[in-house]
Amino acid sequence: MNKPRIFIAIHYMELGGAEISLIGLLNALDTERYDVDLFIYKHQGELMKLIPDKVHILPEIKEYAHIESPMIDCLKNGCWKLLWKRLKTKVIYKKYVHKFHPKDGSAIFQILADEVTPVLPSLFDRGTYDLAINFLGMHNIVLEKVRAKKKIAWIHTDYSQVDVAMKRELKAWSQFDKIVSISEKVTQTFLLRYPSLASKIVLIENILSPLFVRQRSSAFVFHYPNPNAINLLSVGRFSYAKNFDNVPDICRRIREAGINAYWYLIGFGGEETLIRQKIEEANMQDYVILLGKQSNPYPYMAACDLYVQPSRFEGKSVTVREAQMLCKPVVITNYATSGSQVRQGKDGVIVPLDNAGCAAGIVDLICDEFLQKCIVEYLHAHDYGNEKEVEKVYQMVNGR
Repeated sequence: MNKPRIFIAIHYMELGGAEISLIGLLNALDTERYDVDLFIYKHQGELMKLIPDKVHILPEIKEYAHIESPMIDCLKNGCWKLLWKRLKTKVIYKKYVHKFHPKDGSAIFQILADEVTPVLPSLFDRGTYDLAINFLGMHNIVLEKVRAKKKIAWIHTDYSQVDVAMKRELKAWSQFDKIVSISEKVTQTFLLRYPSLASKIVLIENILSPLFVRQRSSAFVFHYPNPNAINLLSVGRFSYAKNFDNVPDICRRIREAGINAYWYLIGFGGEETLIRQKIEEANMQDYVILLGKQSNPYPYMAACDLYVQPSRFEGKSVTVREAQMLCKPVVITNYATSGSQVRQGKDGVIVPLDNAGCAAGIVDLICDEFLQKCIVEYLHAHDYGNEKEVEKVYQMVNGR
């Protein structure tokens, strides 16, 4: 008897919360019961090596690999149709910006999907899947290039914070059988934009394994250079959402309050130049340290005094949950979905988003050793694993 077949698509496997949650899902899937094909547009990223052997990685296809590559690479690799469609996307998006004045660049992704998908090779030769999942990347690929009895897509972000091409996205989202949200708050913000899709929503939290996190945290022992100081850590892409550009000013305020604090940032991304500029402006060169891209951030997390997520917005932060699994006192800013992540004063602390309020909240926790002790004890006593969430995926495979 043939096993049910699952297809999962993602753009690449660079370090990121969504990519880490995919690793959690792949580890949780029972490949004794289900065949799992993973289609990665471009085989790049530190997390490629963490994909479990039990999962079948489909071969890279040239056109898919160049969807987001520099256009000169499209030219060099003979992807003429893709290049033309990407140039057309830029023209359409320029007109869109002129008409709607979006607050960010999120709208371009669905415009790009609408334009380039028709010229991408079909994946029909893989046969018919029982379930096809668009985990992260362009919706249209799973909708138009994959044969499946049922198709679902994941939401990873707070839709109140992004300016998407509403009509184009609604057309794509509407074609999925189910839409997976990672938290109740993410569902709420999504449905404010697309109330007609309420019947399609299924809640599946990011699947994370405490055993996986703890094993990775002991891969090596890391010691911060200033063991007698307060060592803060944040992990994430260097992007607007993560708010790392405000870390130097927040750190300066913490130190001015008399706390000997050092703040380490692990990650990479387009805002690195801005962050370095802000470090110099705040004169924090010795105290805000960029550790770059780390394929295994967990030993750094295990060694820090406080884990801080200073984000402007989040869907549901994977790194916060990982820090809780390592029983670290966690501080997060009061972004819209923060209440779904931390129980105030129980398993972490929520502080104001403004720099002064954030700094004051961090100082208060540093000075309150009793509260830190209570948080750590609470984290030790509670299981933050949720591998059973994978059962909801099985239910969709089986037609429920």
